[in-house]
Amino acid sequence: MSDEPQTSLPTTKVARAARFAKTGISVGANYVKHYAKRAVGAESTTEDLHAANAAELYGALSEMKGSVLKVAQMLAMEKNMLPTAYADQFAKAQYQTPPLSGPLVVKAFRDAFGQSPYTLFDEFEPEARQAASIGQVHLARKDGRPLAVKVQYPGVAASIKSDINLVKPIALRVMGLSESQVRPYLEEVEARLLEETDYQLELRRGQEIAAQCQGLPHLEFPAYYPEYSTARILTMDWLGGQHLKEFLTTNPAPEVRNQLGQALWDFYQFQFNTLHRLHADPHPGNFLLRAENGGTMGVLDFGCVKDVPQDVYELFTALLAPETIVDEARLASLLTQAGVLRATDAPAMRVLYLRTLQVSLELVGRPFRQATFDFGDPTYMAALYALGDDLMADPELRKQREPRGSEHFIYLNRTYVGLFALLTELGAVIETHVPTVAEVTV
Repeated sequence: MSDEPQTSLPTTKVARAARFAKTGISVGANYVKHYAKRAVGAESTTEDLHAANAAELYGALSEMKGSVLKVAQMLAMEKNMLPTAYADQFAKAQYQTPPLSGPLVVKAFRDAFGQSPYTLFDEFEPEARQAASIGQVHLARKDGRPLAVKVQYPGVAASIKSDINLVKPIALRVMGLSESQVRPYLEEVEARLLEETDYQLELRRGQEIAAQCQGLPHLEFPAYYPEYSTARILTMDWLGGQHLKEFLTTNPAPEVRNQLGQALWDFYQFQFNTLHRLHADPHPGNFLLRAENGGTMGVLDFGCVKDVPQDVYELFTALLAPETIVDEARLASLLTQAGVLRATDAPAMRVLYLRTLQVSLELVGRPFRQATFDFGDPTYMAALYALGDDLMADPELRKQREPRGSEHFIYLNRTYVGLFALLTELGAVIETHVPTVAEVTV
């Protein structure tokens, strides 16, 4: 996929379906080339095949942007699920994709404000500084203040339903499921994706959560500018700092990494336990790290926010409690409440689910049951990934394809997997206490 600016996007259902079909043809051609080379004795490894297909697929996702590229971002967080070539390609989605051309950007501003960005701001850089799944970010200046201006790609909101409808039949076929079995989960994902396309909603959420979390130390949030924002354009302060991968190349001291990790942990614990809502997109592209003041973290992108209902909060918390792990009756009751266990389950299946969840919850909840936790020890995330491999390899579990449990857990699980992965990359040792309102407002 070229890094040249895009001058148009496939926005109609027909155009996007055609782009998917084109990718399928190219992937098929890669298989033909792979086996043709091997047939005549030429070198062509499985890794070569994965690399070719991953590049083709990422190229299509980058060109289409929108909801399908969000899938790539989510897959990049689940590296153990993918061959290395796919994980490496999809990781690009966390930071940058080919940007839109200047004329398309100017058109977006004329449609929104009736004028170009060059007259709206004192200065405006036509080349995007970052380009991601739903929008790209330009640097602007107004009254001497540097601003980050996020411009949404045209047609993204309209494409989400059609993209899900394009992907859904393939996913159902692979998993051997009916649409009725996955409907609540797809509706949850679709709702969150649609919310991400509403920049006015993101502005309100960003302002609210920043105000509520302003007492947490070592965090920085941008101010937002409603007068330069619409449902498809969002203007905020330009924060300094580096994304995680770049920041780690500066070899920050352990004390700095620990302070940044603590800030990240406190941010998520306070949101979940006090606000009952979460910044639910914890991939590295949404955080800016600086070594100043012992470690300061800027928090970006409140497009994906998960509001946690009180009963779901209580259930999720109870499942991670130490007493639940050692009390099988309590665990069974909570899993029934969560919709994981059912009255119609055969006794052997009930035992299998109980055993599996007991092991899983012990491992996933381990950081919450210790006063301090060393995410710098890579064996913990390795154990989490190994657990996933073991569960996927279990022949009995593999037969149980039907999803179970609350659809609310999709984004809760995603959030904590992303948080743990960030803390592991930071190599942070953190104190696992939960910040209180009193601490935050001091």
